[in-house]
Amino acid sequence: MEDADAAAVRQFKERLAAGEEELLPAAIADRMLAGESPVRVWREHRGLSAPELAGQAGITQPYLSQIENGKREGGIETMRKLASVLGVIIDDLV
Repeated sequence: MEDADAAAVRQFKERLAAGEEELLPAAIADRMLAGESPVRVWREHRGLSAPELAGQAGITQPYLSQIENGKREGGIETMRKLASVLGVIIDDLV
């Protein structure tokens, strides 16, 4: 089992060095674990304003606001666009 663990760590380090993985600050993870909108948390972590993210994702700012406030669920295509702009996989947003 140790060999598998060591291989997993080595693979992660290689992916991190290649820019294929990202370390997430604990404060960011804590916000999501506390129930805050992952879209908002990632947007703020990436330094984007709501209008910037909405514009880059091709959605309206009010729609983004509704997603971030939990008033609407984003459809799969919308969430795919948001994930792409934020540089995360869609699973990180849901």
